[in-house]
Amino acid sequence: MASTTADHTVIGHSAADKTLLFGGLPLLGAVLGYFLPRIADWAAGLDWVPFQGPLRLIAKADSWWVVVVCVVVGLAAGVLLAAMALDDVLKVTISNETVEFEKNQQTVTVPRAKVAVAFLDGKEIVLQDATSRELAREKHDLFASETPKIAAGFRAHGYPWSDSGDPHAARFRRWVEDDPDLSPAANALLKARAKAFDQGDKGKADLREFRTELANLGYTVKDKDKKQYWRAT
Repeated sequence: MASTTADHTVIGHSAADKTLLFGGLPLLGAVLGYFLPRIADWAAGLDWVPFQGPLRLIAKADSWWVVVVCVVVGLAAGVLLAAMALDDVLKVTISNETVEFEKNQQTVTVPRAKVAVAFLDGKEIVLQDATSRELAREKHDLFASETPKIAAGFRAHGYPWSDSGDPHAARFRRWVEDDPDLSPAANALLKARAKAFDQGDKGKADLREFRTELANLGYTVKDKDKKQYWRAT
């Protein structure tokens, strides 16, 4: 899941991934669509099977065009699922000038000149500047056996890489509500972040937004098992 040229290294979206997703899922959808009329014939009338209305409708329309429609719908659903799955994989593009993180149609670009150190913190790629402020913290999707490709990619383009992880890891403290060592504004943001963990996709967006606001106040925050840890920048 990594490819390197003289100009840039891309981690995340490989040709094999795209072939598997855009070849396999549409094919699976088409096969299911082809057999759907037969499945509908069997399942229509069984109370424990959901979607009885659509199943009865398909079962009654015993014609070749029903099979064609189901196959086309299955193909389209497979393509849509493949696109969604690919979009949910972090793509990292490393060049001599910038690092670009792309996921869920959102892009974060960090100039090379600002990066003082890059490292892995668990499953997250972290970039820091000379003041220890985090410029990016993004969760990657590589297997453990493939993570050395991340360090190799950054080193290939001259980025300072820390094999030992965060040089400021010892300064993190677990957040407790109304921590007296934090400003009221920081405590309020951390309290809001704590509520965002169980809010699905909206919560993920809030976690990112509140992290940025905390960085603007001079604090770095990271999460582990829905617990927040903070340090001053």
